[in-house]
Amino acid sequence: MTTTQQRTGSTFESLNPASGDVVGTHPVHTEEEVREAVVRAREAAAWWSALSYDERDTHLSAWKGVITRRVAQLADVMHQETGKPHGDAMLEAALAIDHLAWAAGHAGKVLKRRKVSAGLVMANQAATVEYLPLGVIGVIGPWNYPVFTPMGSIGYALAAGNAVVFKPSEYSPGVGEWLARTFQETVGRPVLQVVTGLGETGAALCRAGVDKIAFTGSTATGKRVMAACAETLTPVVIEAGGKDAVIVDEDADVEAAADATLWGACSNAGQTCTGVERVYVHERVYDEFLASLTAKARELRADDSPSSHLGPITMPKQLDVIRGHIQDALDRGGRAVLGGVDAVGERFVQPTILVDVPEDSAAVQEETFGPTVTVAKVRDMDEAVARTNATRYGLGSTVFSKSRGMELAGRIRSGMTAVNGVITFAAIPSLPFGGVGDSGFGRIHGPDGLKEFTYAKAIARQRFKPLLTLTSFTRTEKADAQLAQMITMLHGRGGTIPKK
Repeated sequence: MTTTQQRTGSTFESLNPASGDVVGTHPVHTEEEVREAVVRAREAAAWWSALSYDERDTHLSAWKGVITRRVAQLADVMHQETGKPHGDAMLEAALAIDHLAWAAGHAGKVLKRRKVSAGLVMANQAATVEYLPLGVIGVIGPWNYPVFTPMGSIGYALAAGNAVVFKPSEYSPGVGEWLARTFQETVGRPVLQVVTGLGETGAALCRAGVDKIAFTGSTATGKRVMAACAETLTPVVIEAGGKDAVIVDEDADVEAAADATLWGACSNAGQTCTGVERVYVHERVYDEFLASLTAKARELRADDSPSSHLGPITMPKQLDVIRGHIQDALDRGGRAVLGGVDAVGERFVQPTILVDVPEDSAAVQEETFGPTVTVAKVRDMDEAVARTNATRYGLGSTVFSKSRGMELAGRIRSGMTAVNGVITFAAIPSLPFGGVGDSGFGRIHGPDGLKEFTYAKAIARQRFKPLLTLTSFTRTEKADAQLAQMITMLHGRGGTIPKK
């Protein structure tokens, strides 16, 4: 058992990763209890989905108001359970509140019934499409951003008309209970419930009859979630790991790029799925960039003091991963211009900058999830893009360039890219969030995030009798000939095939 969650019988303790102190004791919900929660959610969903978009907006806005007024309390729970600084916890909560407001206010515009063209062949039909709630959504949340990340599923699923059963990480159960409790105070029905426990509780939620699972976590665990859901054909949206890169072009604002890289690599002690783990810098500005990054990083210190910008590593077993990646990089010819193996302590990891690291090393190919970053010199942006894309992950990315930012961003194989900023896409509620490859599939946030928790309902309604009766055994040869003539007129003048 790790040092941040201890199980005793039917309960487990969440511990402060900076001190080891007990933060709270929580129930380990059994498979039967999880199924009972889903049954309650199913009943609540019938009421919730019958409300109008405006009525749901009113309820969600009231909840948003409660969260906002008590945001310092929520930030303290996050600080206690994850160790992250209060300022980072406040920022996370603020972004979650903004996303909740957007989802509640835009659900009707995105999902309500709208007319679409029926086309000339079916001109007698009126065609509409709308997006209806799936029913009950199971959300399995992470510990690194225990409010912002799961709320990207919870808020959008609720706004779309679903009920939600939320299983928070065993490292941050108090945050999940806080969210469910404040929602219950506001709405008074079990539209949002929380179940707590370890891995088996999450597995039970996958088998409990929910209509979709939204999972955030490691790629390996995501595969296990998919396997469990496959038994009942329960669809999933997976937001898994990343190995995000920064590209720095020769015309970039080097100081801004170094500042953004440091924040992207070290904020939340590097425990960010879209955090910066690799940097590819044009050879003409490499030395300047590395000097600036190193100087800025020397000013950071990870400890338990109130002024520290970096908290502890929340999940103790990650310390071995971080140490192993650094050691592998050094063993294979890399150099630590700051930090190194000794930077990995019992609870905290100091910022580490690695150079001359082979591209096939673990520090470049595997998710480290700590305040470390590799920096590599490239001859041009073609090489930078090629190296950036040479990974099985594809979550986020960053480009710093004054003249080619959009062009380079479009060439990167990732679900999201920030140009002359870092992780900015996550803070924009109207943009979809998600990855490709081993970083997962499906999207949260934005219109795509609302639709992720719905199914499309298409309706074709006859307005008048058709000129050509096509869907009948009484169809005549004359009708077939007329159809062929119509299709030829509409589509027979297609472009010619280009010569090779």
